[in-house]
Amino acid sequence: MKKGIFNFLLIILLFGLSASACKKDIEKPDPIIPVVKAEYEQYGTPFKSVPDPLDVTIYQVNIRSFSNSGDFAGVTARLDSIKSLGINVIYLMPIYPIGELKSVNSPYCIRDYKKVNEEFGTLTDLQKLIDGAHSLGMAVILDWVANHTAWDHVWMEDESWYKHDATGNIVIPNGWSDVAQLDFQNHDMIAAMIKAMKYWVYSANCDGFRCDYSDGPTFDFWKEAIDSLRDITTHELLLLAEGTRSDQYKAGFNYTFGFRFYDQLKKIYTENGAATLLDNVNSHEFNNVSDTNSVVRYITNHDVNSSDGTPVSLYGGKKGSFSAFIIAAYMKGTPMIYNGQEIACPTQLTFPFTSTTIDWSINSDVFAEYKKVLAFRNGSNAIKRGALKSFNSKDVCAFTKTYESETVLVIVNVRNSSINYTVPSALSNTTWYDAFSGTTKNIEEQLTLEPYSCLILKK
Repeated sequence: MKKGIFNFLLIILLFGLSASACKKDIEKPDPIIPVVKAEYEQYGTPFKSVPDPLDVTIYQVNIRSFSNSGDFAGVTARLDSIKSLGINVIYLMPIYPIGELKSVNSPYCIRDYKKVNEEFGTLTDLQKLIDGAHSLGMAVILDWVANHTAWDHVWMEDESWYKHDATGNIVIPNGWSDVAQLDFQNHDMIAAMIKAMKYWVYSANCDGFRCDYSDGPTFDFWKEAIDSLRDITTHELLLLAEGTRSDQYKAGFNYTFGFRFYDQLKKIYTENGAATLLDNVNSHEFNNVSDTNSVVRYITNHDVNSSDGTPVSLYGGKKGSFSAFIIAAYMKGTPMIYNGQEIACPTQLTFPFTSTTIDWSINSDVFAEYKKVLAFRNGSNAIKRGALKSFNSKDVCAFTKTYESETVLVIVNVRNSSINYTVPSALSNTTWYDAFSGTTKNIEEQLTLEPYSCLILKK
């Protein structure tokens, strides 16, 4: 009997302890999740209206040539004009201090990745520029030069961060004697580079980077850098590779650069090349490009404007250069405008971009035409996302873009003479509407096209 009572009491005691343990488990507070502190304090509020990569139209700003003051304030003063053009992404050429040792005064010769070039103003001035762009609904990306630095860059304190040749000398990349080649096998350098890129996302609130000479650094570097940038979940970043390697999409870039498109378009206008050259370009540049990536297309930029000439001189005056822009903006890819192009600036902006500034008072008629072209593009999913079908001939660039129920037909005479264009059977005897005026346009079996004329039709 006593043994039975003892066993009973023991059972009650064990049950109580078990219940107490269960209650303790139930009431146990959630574990404290450590807060991962950002490497830098965030300036401002991250921009929440970064456009979808396929909706982007880029405007390249050469700060030295853009205004008489040649600084950030000069750009900020014209943000309304850039916005009115139909732009949603501004790309600023390098903003960093320029090297002095072995220097040719190139903006692409960087002396410190985490400072602002005093020539352009202060970090506060840059922040004001980016804030102003954001307030108007435009994102801002910065030029980034990852492959090399100035010879007097702050990293030169540790030369192991640079690539050396067999004789122990630091390598000069591509004959660019003002810069020194970084070593992308050096993990300390890579970590510092990524940290410097993040600095601008936090400290200036920028929305991404255009990466200069992206074919130079390794795939592994870009993959690590972009993965790290994408981990900044407060920001939606746009990343443009100034390169052609197909693995750059795999690394995480949104865009590559349309070098071949520019070369062939120039050949069409300056050497009487056939418009059918663009068919091969589209096949080549968009090989392995996914539906969410794109190729940036342009008729000029800071490099070729300086070396080759202005669009006005290359493509046959105001009318010819405008027709070339129609092809770049509508055929395939993401258009990029270089400052001054939209007013048919007749003067080259030559390297190192310190001798000439743009006269914004000229050619308001050209600016108005650019606004119309970009306004239609911005509202057309067929242009931005549609399937391309080419009807090019030797002298005429003609194509349709189709997305869901929308189809756009573009016909451009690439010659400075009248052309009789035999309309392909798939297009002949069809009815369209002018994209700008809305008037009806019947396409018959033959079209007579005036010099450099453009038809932009829809249905």
